[in-house]
Amino acid sequence: MTTTTFNDGWQFGREGDDEYTTVDLPHDAMIHETRRADAPAWAHGAYFPGGGYRYRKSWTAPTDLDGKQISLFFEGVYRHSRVLLDGHDIGGSLSGYAEFEVRLDPYLRPGAQHLIEVTVDNAVTPNSRWYTGSGIYRPVWLDVRDTVHIDRDGVTFQTIDTAADAHAIVQVRLVNPKGEPLDVTVVLSRDGAEVTSASASTSGHDAALPLTVTSPELWSAENPARYDLEVLVSRAQETLDRRTLRVGLRTIDLDATHGLRINGTPVLLRGANVHHDSGVLGAATFAAAELRRVRILKENGYNAIRSAHNPAARALLDACDELGMYVMDELFDGWYDHKTDHDDAEHFDPTWRREAAALVAKDRNRPSVLMYSIGNENGEALTPRGRLVAAELAAELHTLDPTRAVTIGVNMVAATFAGLAGSGKQEEPAAAAKAAPDMTSTTLNVISNRFGMLAKVFPRLRAADRATRELFEHVDVAGYNYGTPRYPIDAKLHPRRVMVGTESMPGDIARIWPLVEQLPALIGDFMWAGWDYLGEAGGGSWIYGTRRAPYLKAYPQLTSGTGAIDITGEPGAPILLARAAWGLLTEPAIAVRPLDVPAGPVARTTWRSTDAVPSWSWYGHGGRPAEVEVYTADDEIELLVNGRSIGRRPAGGKYGFVARFRTPYRPGTIEAVAYRAGRETGRSSLRSAGPVRLRVVAETQRLAAAVQELAFLRLELADDEGVVDSAVADLITVQVEGPATLAGFGSGATATEESFTDAEHTTFRGRALAVIRAGGSPGHIRVTATSRNHGTAVANIEVTD
Repeated sequence: MTTTTFNDGWQFGREGDDEYTTVDLPHDAMIHETRRADAPAWAHGAYFPGGGYRYRKSWTAPTDLDGKQISLFFEGVYRHSRVLLDGHDIGGSLSGYAEFEVRLDPYLRPGAQHLIEVTVDNAVTPNSRWYTGSGIYRPVWLDVRDTVHIDRDGVTFQTIDTAADAHAIVQVRLVNPKGEPLDVTVVLSRDGAEVTSASASTSGHDAALPLTVTSPELWSAENPARYDLEVLVSRAQETLDRRTLRVGLRTIDLDATHGLRINGTPVLLRGANVHHDSGVLGAATFAAAELRRVRILKENGYNAIRSAHNPAARALLDACDELGMYVMDELFDGWYDHKTDHDDAEHFDPTWRREAAALVAKDRNRPSVLMYSIGNENGEALTPRGRLVAAELAAELHTLDPTRAVTIGVNMVAATFAGLAGSGKQEEPAAAAKAAPDMTSTTLNVISNRFGMLAKVFPRLRAADRATRELFEHVDVAGYNYGTPRYPIDAKLHPRRVMVGTESMPGDIARIWPLVEQLPALIGDFMWAGWDYLGEAGGGSWIYGTRRAPYLKAYPQLTSGTGAIDITGEPGAPILLARAAWGLLTEPAIAVRPLDVPAGPVARTTWRSTDAVPSWSWYGHGGRPAEVEVYTADDEIELLVNGRSIGRRPAGGKYGFVARFRTPYRPGTIEAVAYRAGRETGRSSLRSAGPVRLRVVAETQRLAAAVQELAFLRLELADDEGVVDSAVADLITVQVEGPATLAGFGSGATATEESFTDAEHTTFRGRALAVIRAGGSPGHIRVTATSRNHGTAVANIEVTD
């Protein structure tokens, strides 16, 4: 089989409009729409409207079609897509996240030009609880196969054990319509050198080849070692098909006594919930963007990702395999009950098996993928019918992939309500529904935001266990959304149950992580959210000048604001708290509540424990009271401002891993000194910026000449030593010259009326991010950034073949 990208030179248009423009895939149509305060998806969809769209591409078929199978493979189209070849409907997908394939060869004429069209119907919203994007937002591939071939995703690599030697088995699924005698050879190599190989003969459709690797290098998040696997199928020494993939030798062991072990070593999951959008790029998925995201998450202490709440992109999994990041890949947000007015609940029953198969086909060879999640906060899972569905889903995934665990994320506040209403008992779902309040995910979020203590107290009730006891028997790992109080209770009630925090509020990590360390059955925690995202707008945004604000905020709120890291990749104070709790800080970490916001009351949110910023640079705010937060696992913190001590405060786990100070802001240097048992263990400092100017920091200086290639440019209002002034904002214009385009431009602001598709954007906290997309030809790219008040900066990037 030959596989080539099919992403260049598509024509794109809106339904009802005869105008077409040229685009390269992946492409998010929604991010180009104009946001409106009255958009039907409201804050859930970041105030973007939906739409109907059409993509088309002329393509010339091969002259030799004899015995060829030719297909297009789509990684993701949102949503309700149909593929047409010369006007004939040849397939599509209702799901916006499931991969799918359409056959072309039955309709092709040798050497003829054909018109391929893809229609997308995302006009009716809301159909999701977050920003989805629209269109062909993930890559497309053209596959050409001979009559005898290895099936797509037809190679399975499984590590059996990793004792002194590593033992693995390679299973090959063949398309061999005439039952011809075939030879199958697998070769495992590392750094170009063969490590081991095996061969087998078959006249059937499957082959299984065992491998033994001496002195193996094992894959883990700490050491993501990988091997190259080549599979060859031949007949009478003639090679008929060849497949190559990268694999890792890795075992998973999971039980309530020893917890999670990777290659026999205990592992605690420091998890980030991550939505699928790419920030200023919208929903478009690029390998470079996912590599950057995983790198930044890992640099900030995370070792695991939960793909909330849909299957992860192949590009994200590639990055996790390469850099070392564990993954919980989630299949669904909703099942057969609607969470939004226009979601696909009515299509759940006829499509879930195909979507489960697509998930496993994508994931089964990934060393990074530890477990599958079958759902998130599915209210129906707490009813008798829903428990049967959970059992079916788990059984199907175990059949497709017996090597991985299955979990489900259950909101424990909802479970408590359900238990009190009786829906945890064996009664008809309709009866329980009448007794219990409407506990959709959004309703629960509103309640939790308004009554933050609810999640800390309510799940302690026995009703939560009554509602979940039978459900959790159907999965390998019980997933708790906002259920921290239940961990020690359920560890005693259900001593064989393995638990994981599928969602938690960032500020609760100080209470959660000691439990993770104490309870072997609790294998980790996934923070909501690790990385900020578009939609559910304002869920984590603090509003100044008032004591009350709704959970979701009015236009022009754009992002959730719950991310410990913002959409541009800038870490905030919540991740500093987490790193202190995780024991990863080697020195105290300082953050300061913003001084450029109105004094007075503040409407805080449950999903953001602090609005502090790692900065002591607040130009124009001298003398204003500054609230300083210092994060540490040590016993005590001393704070010095411009060399003068303003006192000591207790810190460490007993005090939530934070020491707080209040002092007038004076430009200069602020320093924190950590002590343990009276002895200094480390110190760190922040400095105020001097006179600032615009500067561009290019994260790469070289790109390949391919439309998938991206360069990330950080635009900063910084002094000569690179210190950014958090209180200064400026409007910046970006101009791109050469074989490239501006793919996205924006900041980490949670609210703005500016567009990521414009060449102008205002900095936030002194920063912005521009993303440059290479064209298909080599050359020199010159990016000029011009600010109104802080000068001009230039970046140069070379594009090579």
